[in-house]
Amino acid sequence: MRYALYFAPEPASPLAGLAASWIGRDAATGKPVQQPDFDGMGADELAGITGPARRYGFHATLKAPFRLADGVNERDLLQTMDRFCASRTRFAIEGLKVGAIEGFVALLPEGDLSQLNAFAGDVVSAFDGCRTELTESEIERRNPEQLALAELRNLMRWGYPYVFDCFRFHMTLTSRVPDKDRDRVLRAAGEHFAPVTGREIMIDALTLFVEPEPGAPFEIHSRTPLASGLHRKTA
Repeated sequence: MRYALYFAPEPASPLAGLAASWIGRDAATGKPVQQPDFDGMGADELAGITGPARRYGFHATLKAPFRLADGVNERDLLQTMDRFCASRTRFAIEGLKVGAIEGFVALLPEGDLSQLNAFAGDVVSAFDGCRTELTESEIERRNPEQLALAELRNLMRWGYPYVFDCFRFHMTLTSRVPDKDRDRVLRAAGEHFAPVTGREIMIDALTLFVEPEPGAPFEIHSRTPLASGLHRKTA
């Protein structure tokens, strides 16, 4: 089993609902969701480009998927989440916009990102004692020869290349889209997410996802609010 620490919206929120419709699955319930048709892009094509996003569930990666270290169990991880979240207060980002990052279509943050980036770095370091070291095969799957030096150092030290100065908050919506199709997909995503883009988004909880077995869809295990005195909500 692998665990991951993500930002994900409240499952009952409009953003979560639109995202589940776009990728074709609700990670809170595990159930498939019918995908929409757009002018110039049907549901079948959308299903084809959202396969990886559907498996991982709608999220922004904070602590990438990891296996628990020897001597650490799920209860230990949940207790670490409780302590961490009780010590952090919720905050807002200006909004989200549809855009492209490294050829992937995603929701990207707007405005001052300093607090968001600092929070993401805190998650990486605070939970590192919970994860076991990567295996050689796990390292190879990251194509280390293609990484920049800072990314490679992050991979070897923190288990993921894109942390700290290499971190870019994004909520992935597709696999890599060919250049010739990207504008069309961006238009469809812009239309679909128009009700929630450009509006303030609260970073109000840390969400624990689990991969029950290799290759299985990730599911929401629980969502711990970033506020003292509030309790974890179990999906």
